[in-house]
Amino acid sequence: MLEGSNIYKKYGSIEVLKDISLQIQPSEIVSIVGASGAGKSTLLHILGTLDKADSGKIYLDKIELSQLDNKALAKVRNEKIGFIFQFHNLMAELTAKENICLPAWVGKKSKEETEKRAEVLLDALKISHRADHLPSEMSGGEQQRVAVARALINSPKFVFADEPSGNLDTKNAEELHSLFFELRNTFGCSFVIVTHNPSLAERSDRTIELKDGRIL
Repeated sequence: MLEGSNIYKKYGSIEVLKDISLQIQPSEIVSIVGASGAGKSTLLHILGTLDKADSGKIYLDKIELSQLDNKALAKVRNEKIGFIFQFHNLMAELTAKENICLPAWVGKKSKEETEKRAEVLLDALKISHRADHLPSEMSGGEQQRVAVARALINSPKFVFADEPSGNLDTKNAEELHSLFFELRNTFGCSFVIVTHNPSLAERSDRTIELKDGRIL
């Protein structure tokens, strides 16, 4: 389980998050919604350890993450957390398969094991035919599927997605949303998704709405 307790965050004089407490259960899909500036992405980044709260605590499997040094925190992030962003952030000089393998290679996992896992993910995301293609040779929807596979390569417990379909057309967005549910059922990971897409929010197991830095 992932838990945030009494999270506060300020940028300058602006209070972005005000006493946020929440839990994310195993194999749960949660959408975080709210107007622009409500603090959605900030909350996502703090839960995913990409940013630090000014006060409050984050627990992952009952381990308080703020107690970890940078090396230990990086290890937790690599092994237990995956990230998907609005823009794919793929390495232009690497193939789809190589991009997917990259986080596992950083974690010094077996090359053979990693490539087998990548092939499973390529198949699950229906992009096996793009395994040896560069990002420039793929459509936007295919690139985003590669980014999803990359987030899943280390079998994370939690995947954080920040407007993952915001750069896609309606058809590809709907396909990506359906894919999240299929992947949750297949691999058992939780998805925490910041979105402005009402259909995705409605399909989620739970929706958290932020307004002025607080959960409504």
